[in-house]
Amino acid sequence: MVSLSATIGTGNIAGVATAIGLGGPGALFWMWFSALLGMATKYAESVCAVHFREKNAKGQYVGGPMYYIKNGMGQNWMWLAVLFAVFGALAGFGIGNTVQAHSAAESLRVAFGIEKHWSALAMMLVVGLVLLGGLRGVARTATALVPFMSVLYLIAGLIVVLANLPAIPEALLLIVETAFTGTAASGGFAGAAVALAIEKGIARGVFSNEAGLGSAPIAHAAAESDSAVQQGCVAMLGTFIDTLVICTVTGLAIVVTGVWDGDAKGTAMSQAAFAAVLPFGEQIVALSLSLFAFTTILGWSYYGERCAEFLFKHKITPFYRCLWVLVVPVGAVMSLDLVWSIADILNGLMAIPNVIALFALSGLVVRLTRDHFKIRQNN
Repeated sequence: MVSLSATIGTGNIAGVATAIGLGGPGALFWMWFSALLGMATKYAESVCAVHFREKNAKGQYVGGPMYYIKNGMGQNWMWLAVLFAVFGALAGFGIGNTVQAHSAAESLRVAFGIEKHWSALAMMLVVGLVLLGGLRGVARTATALVPFMSVLYLIAGLIVVLANLPAIPEALLLIVETAFTGTAASGGFAGAAVALAIEKGIARGVFSNEAGLGSAPIAHAAAESDSAVQQGCVAMLGTFIDTLVICTVTGLAIVVTGVWDGDAKGTAMSQAAFAAVLPFGEQIVALSLSLFAFTTILGWSYYGERCAEFLFKHKITPFYRCLWVLVVPVGAVMSLDLVWSIADILNGLMAIPNVIALFALSGLVVRLTRDHFKIRQNN
């Protein structure tokens, strides 16, 4: 639930809308493509995380790319582990904090007329209170909110899609065709080449499901499970739910209602799609996005803490949490373009050390997987 809480965030609503708004309906196809590859990546990350995890000074399991680089690739690669930890500690403030706070505050402003500074203050206070409980506080909150918010949003999204049932075949054809041919200018849409559809679809897909970034395995390493392969399978499910289920519902709602070529952008586009069918569509999206953003802020705080702990030991944790809480209102009032640009840059920097490690340890992942299923078959 901690992993899902961090994965299911504004990328599922604002991210999908941004991708389609800039790259056309074909961007959704490339989000699916990134998810299929991402399921394999997420599996490998989590297998390595559990296999090479350690226990910290408090007796808790800790793991992630910095540990499987250190323990799996050897001391000569310690610089790469440090590099990941630095990028991970910083990236959280982009993907897991400022972007989430900004999207939540903007959606609440559009739907309810709440000024951003009030939303920012409320988020800062609530996040601070939950983080006082540490990982267990985050886990309890995530376990309570993630299923509720996901089901609520999916039901509303499916109502929007099914209300436009006759338009679904044409929408799917448009998504696949424009993924390879580009999208012509129409209405408020300026047009997009294939390259832009691929760029925006994959970028927003990775932003949403986090596959390859090395963030989710930090949470999976803390699991009580002794089987690295079983935990890897659980991790794959997170990418499936995030992109192939929730992002698909958002994307189809935007395409079948025709709002993708209108003037609405980002979160407002998703809100317009839901409002086209549901009486309180804007408000449902705003509440869903706020809950998504809130749990993502909590989940990513844990990721950032573990990276900071790797660099400076556990004494850094209280200071990191304080800084994390203070940055929440900053993200809520920042420029949208600046927030997304910072997040994308930090994501890319974080992914580089992780992908290098996955290539180096790929043989081990294959061997562990074969051994696991051979034992199961014999039993």
